[in-house]
Amino acid sequence: MNQPLTRIRACTVASAVLALVTALAGGATAQTQAVAHAATVDVRCSVQDLVEAINTANGSLGADTLRLARKCTYKLTSPDEANPANGLPAITSEITIDGDDATITRAKSAPDFRILLVDTAGILTLNRTTISGGRATDCPLFPGGAVCGGGINNQGTLTVNHSRVIHNAADSATDGIAVEGGGIDSDGTAIVNDTDISNNTAIYTGTTASSADGGGIANDGPLTLTRSRVTDNSVRVAENPDSFAFGAGYAAFAKATVDHSTISGNHAEAPGGTARGALSNGSPDGMTVTHTVISRNTTSAPGGTATGGGVANNAPMDMISTRVIDNTATAKSGTARGGGIRNGVFGELILKRSKVLGNTAIARGGTAQGGGIDNPDGGTVTTHQSDINDNTAKAPGGGTAQGGGIYHAIGSTTLNDSTVTGNRGGDGGGIFKASGTVTLNNTVVKRNKPNNCAPPNSVLGCIG
Repeated sequence: MNQPLTRIRACTVASAVLALVTALAGGATAQTQAVAHAATVDVRCSVQDLVEAINTANGSLGADTLRLARKCTYKLTSPDEANPANGLPAITSEITIDGDDATITRAKSAPDFRILLVDTAGILTLNRTTISGGRATDCPLFPGGAVCGGGINNQGTLTVNHSRVIHNAADSATDGIAVEGGGIDSDGTAIVNDTDISNNTAIYTGTTASSADGGGIANDGPLTLTRSRVTDNSVRVAENPDSFAFGAGYAAFAKATVDHSTISGNHAEAPGGTARGALSNGSPDGMTVTHTVISRNTTSAPGGTATGGGVANNAPMDMISTRVIDNTATAKSGTARGGGIRNGVFGELILKRSKVLGNTAIARGGTAQGGGIDNPDGGTVTTHQSDINDNTAKAPGGGTAQGGGIYHAIGSTTLNDSTVTGNRGGDGGGIFKASGTVTLNNTVVKRNKPNNCAPPNSVLGCIG
């Protein structure tokens, strides 16, 4: 008779020697002493077997590896009995799930629940596995106050390798209950490597003011994203002047590192409210972005404020060898600011060897400022060997458009060994300085239309 699970246990040599020495010394008793060991489990293509394997691994003393059936789809039709907010038992020990291209998904006919919860004591490594179809109903970090982590919620330690987190959701129609992390919400420590985070949503449809953030990923604990693709995720809020939708791809509230990744095709929508960048940084410990492409993202707020089509920053942020290209902030009859990047009052943005190209701030019948970069509230922007080129601020239908390349007010913008060329705006095609300080150090500002800098003589060293 076949057993549901095949276990291969490997006790450590040190433990075996210790047991032998104890027995030879006459110290053995009738009691069996528990010894930590590792276990590998082959999990058949059965949800019941997967649930049993996780429960058994949680109860063991050592690290466990669960090897899923190759390309199997584990379709969850009911939630975990102990915690109905999750489809599978919470991870409470050290477990590796080797998916071998398997999928763990919620059946469309099933009640709402997320797929996986990593508890505070849990350590989960997820390899070559697709997590899909999860729909969060709670938020462990904010019990009763939010809905988060449609695919995975991490309270412990999470590593995701060569996997996909797709078509998950954190949605709320309850007044005042915010949503966060449609794909992954991480409050512990997380590392995401070579993984697709796509087509996830965070949507708030309540009638009172609230927020939706992190359509793909949100983190309140340290997170590193490497060689991954965050694409086609979305955040949306119902029409309300005090509601916010931001971080359609990734919203960071704790230390974050993004390296050799792509953040593309994500969309934030807040009619009458505020929509902010596909990559949103609010981490007091800062964010570092290197060798990354942030492209074709959109923030939309008709009748409201759309800021940072690609990036919205309000904390320390270093962008190195990164391209912010072809993003759009749009707000019909509203205000569109920072088609590429919007830097907030607490923003400390440093661009090194980076490019801000082909971005657009557009507000038909409204106000558009900073096609490439918007620094309007007192933050600091510093560039080194970077290009702000071919961006546009436009407001057809009788609106106001300023700063095709850069719009600046109150704070400071310092451009070192950089270029501001080929940008277009209603006024200040290259740079519009309303107030504050703009400093050019060995920087070229030319071929912008209708002029390079405005008002006239506002930027020392800028001609025309």
